[in-house]
Amino acid sequence: MSENKDPHVTENAVEGVKFVYDFTEGNKDLKDLLGGKGANLAEMTNLGLPVPPGFTITTEACKVYLGSGEEPAALRDEVSAHLTALEERMGKKLGQADNPLLVSVRSGAKFSMPGMMDTVLNIGLSDRSVQGLAKQAGDERFAWDSYRRLIQMFGKTVLGVEGELFEDALDAAKKAKKVTVDTELDAADLKKLVTKFKKIVKTEAGRDFPQDPREQMDLAIKAVFDSWNGDRAKLYRRQERIPHDLGTAVNVCSMVFGNLGPDSGTGVAFTRDPASGHQGVYGDYLQNAQGEDVVAGIRNTVPLAELEQIDKKSYDQLMQIMETLENHYKDLCDIEFTIERGQLWMLQTRVGKRTAGAAFRIATQLVDQGLIDEAEALQRVTGAQLAQLMFPRFDEQARVEQLGRGIAASPGAAVGKAVFDSYTAVKWSRSGEKVILIRRETNPDDLDGMIAAEGILTSRGGKTSHAAVVARGMGKTCVCGAEELEVDTKRRRFTAPGGVVVEEGDLISIDGSSGKVYLGEVPVVPSPVVEYFEGRMHAGADDADELVAAVHRIMAFADRKRRLRVRANADNAEDALRARRFGAQGIGLCRTEHMFLGDRRELVERLILADTEAEREDSLKELLPLQKKDFVELFEAMDGLPVTIRLLDPPLHEFLPDITELSVRVALAEARQEPHENELRLLQAVHRLHEQNPMLGLRGVRLGLVIPGLFTMQVRAIAEAAAERKAAKGDPRAEVMIPLVGTVQELEIVREEADRVIAEVEEATGTRLKLAIGTMIELPRAALTAGQIAEAAEFFSFGTNDLTQTVWGFSRDDVEASFFTAYLEKGIFGVSPFETIDKDGVGSLVKAAAQAGRATRPDLKLGVCGEHGGDPESVHFFHEVGLDYVSCSPFRIPVARLEAGRAASSSEGSDHR
Repeated sequence: MSENKDPHVTENAVEGVKFVYDFTEGNKDLKDLLGGKGANLAEMTNLGLPVPPGFTITTEACKVYLGSGEEPAALRDEVSAHLTALEERMGKKLGQADNPLLVSVRSGAKFSMPGMMDTVLNIGLSDRSVQGLAKQAGDERFAWDSYRRLIQMFGKTVLGVEGELFEDALDAAKKAKKVTVDTELDAADLKKLVTKFKKIVKTEAGRDFPQDPREQMDLAIKAVFDSWNGDRAKLYRRQERIPHDLGTAVNVCSMVFGNLGPDSGTGVAFTRDPASGHQGVYGDYLQNAQGEDVVAGIRNTVPLAELEQIDKKSYDQLMQIMETLENHYKDLCDIEFTIERGQLWMLQTRVGKRTAGAAFRIATQLVDQGLIDEAEALQRVTGAQLAQLMFPRFDEQARVEQLGRGIAASPGAAVGKAVFDSYTAVKWSRSGEKVILIRRETNPDDLDGMIAAEGILTSRGGKTSHAAVVARGMGKTCVCGAEELEVDTKRRRFTAPGGVVVEEGDLISIDGSSGKVYLGEVPVVPSPVVEYFEGRMHAGADDADELVAAVHRIMAFADRKRRLRVRANADNAEDALRARRFGAQGIGLCRTEHMFLGDRRELVERLILADTEAEREDSLKELLPLQKKDFVELFEAMDGLPVTIRLLDPPLHEFLPDITELSVRVALAEARQEPHENELRLLQAVHRLHEQNPMLGLRGVRLGLVIPGLFTMQVRAIAEAAAERKAAKGDPRAEVMIPLVGTVQELEIVREEADRVIAEVEEATGTRLKLAIGTMIELPRAALTAGQIAEAAEFFSFGTNDLTQTVWGFSRDDVEASFFTAYLEKGIFGVSPFETIDKDGVGSLVKAAAQAGRATRPDLKLGVCGEHGGDPESVHFFHEVGLDYVSCSPFRIPVARLEAGRAASSSEGSDHR
């Protein structure tokens, strides 16, 4: 690894730093240093809960290792000191022949990354110590089972041996014995399997399986460090927007064994249902097993409630601990535990991942229980989760063919073609196909396919399996443990009860809320949350209404907290009314070009083809009343709220026919000797207006300056519509926005003409109009000269779509299809700059322009009208830089309202701290 050494990382930089902490030394607030797992193990130890002793190697050690290619010089001595202390406490030595101490080496980053990094259990076992473990436990089978697990995990994780080689050998052993589950293999069988596994290691890794227990531990620690930069970990971080420079901690924990017989076992528990949020006993338990058996989904578990019959003492203790942890963390807790011959041990706790619906329900439940306040409740939900709740769901009244039913692991209504491996899921998805990834059980190597798929279906596993946990984290629909479906990945098909066979490419539908699997495409109906925002549903008693009630309360919290107002991008009265129902506080962007299409296209063509000023004036006079009617309807729909109308922005050629299509029409007409004078004039106009880069050409304010009367007509229509609404006792609040301004002189010329027209309308109607005139900041030069532009503008609206294009030099319509996928995969982008604002580049211009504009005009109103206005992360940025409002499409208004409340609540918390 020395060739990757970073010259900036030196031992001097970390001299005197403590790299190892005992579980008794940390706490839950040290996640940056100890990772989530280590910090929470320390916290549980502090609470007096039964945690196996151990220690944590910090993220700082990992960062030094990844930066230099070498572990810190002090790390080995620190690990040795803590290992010695652990051995003294346990009365055993690592890997000694007669009374061996065994440890697990587990990853643990600050943020949960389920299954993405490496873990090795049973470290310390060797050909000598396996005999001591058998004697110590009084169970030879258990010892050899633990040894084969170590070789299998170590071989795959540390030495890079293909995991399927071990799995195939295990399957062959079961087949030879004519059994179906691992537990039916006896000690002799497992001894033979250990020999086979060691041969696999020797052949594939080119070395013997290490018999020195300290070498095993040291190599495992390095493997965990290395797994931080593994492909699946990097992909998961990009997907979840987790920073790449955090590193992972490593937890070395004394082993406790769930595979010691029927009075032992392992499980995962939730203090509330992570799928619904309901309180109760939720989780999975598996007798005579180690932890990876549960999360891998390779053996089907029993519901946690059954533990009460299996081992009531441990069950009662677990219930008490779960209550303690939930009250302590004040949130849903996800717990891993092991029972070793009737002794309960806690192996991990963390704030649990949950579905979107569960997040809203749990947040309000915790407020009612007095555990958190409204401000904290807002931090427990996200705009992305609210957006998930607004997706459609399957129509329960539709005629369907049900294929089977599994466990409802992550809600949603997903429809797609059946695929049976990750590679195909990615390939078909990139071709535009919607797919459902079907596996017996998923593992971390399936992450690519899980991201690409609309939903995930497995025949094994439960709510705590890898598929379920990862799907919930990503907001993907998931059905697990559909045991009645016989999945054959090699033949790329599954068989349902009754003999129905679903081949790869067949369309299926899965319901993550009920666990049902259907053949074909099931129609969908609107989400109850959307119906609530539309005013068509109210909170009641059933499950859907209970969710709506939780959403209603959270939205009320957000609206009380937020400073940012939320407007809509809407171009007609219908959209405006819908936006108002969704909570819009005005229109932040009305794109007038959309009003020039349809049956008005001919008038626009006549305007463009006009040879004389009189012809142009006639066309504008015909457009004026139509524009006025548009604005009257908008002002009526948004009565009492601001309506920002952007004057015509796109190049005029967009209103003319396609050049290729028109050329063909002219050529055919000439060939047939048919009249084609009008088509010929259109073609000449298309050629005259043609530009190599039209979005950087004659558009926006440039059109208003070059095409006489165009902006004048629009301003007059706005003013007359406002006067008409005032005469009807309405309250129109029009704002005129000049697009694509790059210099204050452009704005001054257009503004002077607009003020003249408004004054004429006021005089003609006897009505005093208060029409604000401002501009759209969408060019870098406008942002850099914002102080000058503010002299002529009463408001700025940041057009972040075009600002992103012009700052980056990207044509959005081209680059997203051509190279953005590669940029995202290579980590150049964590997320598309058109989806979330680029804070360092575009964001810096927005911030600077806002400050410069207000320095010139302190009462300058500031907003944003690009689609970033509805992006959760971007909304927080706009709050921080002091904008007054965001504007987005109607469907995203609730998300923006929620995030504006979360941003205000979060900044209040920061101020208090």
